[in-house]
Amino acid sequence: MTLWKSIVCHTILTLFWMSALEAQQLDKPAYRLFDSNGQESNYAALLKEAVKADVVLFGELHNNPICHWLQIELAQDLHQARENALVLGGEMFEADDQLALNEYLTGLLSDANFESETKIWTNYKTDYKPLIAFAAQKQLPFIATNIPRRYASMVSRSGLEVLEKLPSEVRQWIAPLPIVVDLSLPGYAQMMEMMQGHGGGMKAANFAQAQAIKDATMAHRILANWHKDKTFLHFNGAYHSDNHEGIVWYLRKQAPKLKILTISTVEQASIQTLQEDAKQKADFIIATPNTMTKTY
Repeated sequence: MTLWKSIVCHTILTLFWMSALEAQQLDKPAYRLFDSNGQESNYAALLKEAVKADVVLFGELHNNPICHWLQIELAQDLHQARENALVLGGEMFEADDQLALNEYLTGLLSDANFESETKIWTNYKTDYKPLIAFAAQKQLPFIATNIPRRYASMVSRSGLEVLEKLPSEVRQWIAPLPIVVDLSLPGYAQMMEMMQGHGGGMKAANFAQAQAIKDATMAHRILANWHKDKTFLHFNGAYHSDNHEGIVWYLRKQAPKLKILTISTVEQASIQTLQEDAKQKADFIIATPNTMTKTY
């Protein structure tokens, strides 16, 4: 090759890589998906694993629109693959609202009555109503899995022992008592550390126990409404299932052979790679830019 041809080839190659780099820098992906080791993955891989799972825990950031869009996409695609072998459920609905939720799903309760008579979250209409509407359309069950908040508040004030004073008829909305709480688990330990020194008379251990009774109740409600050969797709704050703790820990205690798939969500300044502290949070991690708009 002549010197002239060598210079031309080198120039063309340089321009090609500069163009590719510029295109990459100008690209604005809304999210990237990674596996637990931080290797870039894709939605097709996530769906393939979700179809094989008994329970899928979709850990969201409550005000992140990408989470909510992917949740409805995953619900639709799992239904296409599993049809009526799909059960939906979520943290954002409290167990004592299950009757009203069932009535709404079967068309017995109007939108207005459902929304006024249940303890829906402020972002229900934008973020969770599409999931409920989908369940109603496909005649799928949607399970309210969270403990009624008044009982979690009791625990945060007075500890788990207060639940023993509740009448038997309300215990159906709570995980069977007594529950085991391992406050040495990193998630709960970190929670207690954060609460140290806070005022209001709230003990740090009580705060972690309140989190644990939520996790235990969600796990209990999932298992009570899951059957073999079905897939339970559950929506919860990522902190309830990150690092295979929380809900996962309680599911494993009751059903160690259960096939559980976890999804988490993180926000980063750049989503080209997954931050080190986000690795191992879940089987799949959704990374979105920290400039992503919020739903509330």
